[in-house]
Amino acid sequence: MRIARIATEDGPRPVVQDGHYWREVLDPFADNPAYTGRHHPVDATRLLAPVQPTVVVGLTHSGSRDDRAPHPQAFTKSARTVTGPGGVVAVDDDLGQVNIETELAIVIRRSCRRVTVDTALENVLGYTIANDVTLADQMLLDRTMTQAKNGDGFTPLGPWIETDLDPRSLSMSTHVNGDTVATASTAHLAWTVAEQLTYLTRYLRLGPGDVVLTGCPGTFAPVKPGDQAVVAIDGIGELSNPIRTSPMSP
Repeated sequence: MRIARIATEDGPRPVVQDGHYWREVLDPFADNPAYTGRHHPVDATRLLAPVQPTVVVGLTHSGSRDDRAPHPQAFTKSARTVTGPGGVVAVDDDLGQVNIETELAIVIRRSCRRVTVDTALENVLGYTIANDVTLADQMLLDRTMTQAKNGDGFTPLGPWIETDLDPRSLSMSTHVNGDTVATASTAHLAWTVAEQLTYLTRYLRLGPGDVVLTGCPGTFAPVKPGDQAVVAIDGIGELSNPIRTSPMSP
C-alpha cells in the first residue's frame, strides 16, 4: 500500500493510492483504513511530507557494518525541520558546509516502548525517504548535533510511504543538479530496522507518525544555495528539494 499526504482546498489530507487516484482515508495508521469517499487524481495533486511526526530521531555511526563495534547512539531533530517534496532547504552562509544525506526513514504505526527484535516490525507502518540535511562543520562544535541538524527544511520526507517493502537491501542514490554523486544500499547500514527500534524504544516511546532516520551509508554530498538535491531509494522513489539561502528575517 502507498500512503501519502496531499494538499487540498480543505487542508492536508491522508490518502492511499488506488490506480490513478488518491483516495482519502480517515486514519492512515489504522490496521484497515476507512475511506471517506473523496478521491483526487494522482497527476493533479501536490504531495506534502507523508506524516507530521512528533518525534524525529536518527541513528549516528550507522553507515557501515563496521560501525557495530560501539553500541548504537541516536540524535534528535526538531519536528519543525520536516518539509515535503519540493520544500525549500534553507541554509545560512555563515555556518559552514552543508551536506545532504540519503536515508531510509521508518514511519511508526502505533505507540511502542521496549520492543524486541522479534516484535519491532509490528510497530512499523512503512518506509519513506529522508534527506537528513546536516551542517558538517557544526558537528565539530556540538556533540549533540543540535547545531548541525535543525535548520529550516533540514528534514525533507517523501514522496510517500510504502508499507509493503523489505528494507534490508534497497539501492540508494544521491544526486545534485542532475548528477549522481553517491550510491549505496541499506544492506550497508550497521543496524537493522528491528535492532534500531529495539535500541531506541529502550529509552523513549515512539508513536504514530514518528520517524526514525536509519543512517547514511556514504550517501552524502555537499550542496550550496542554488543547487537541486534529489535523494532516491529503490522501491520508494525519489525526493527532490531546492537549496536556498536562508532569509535574514524570521
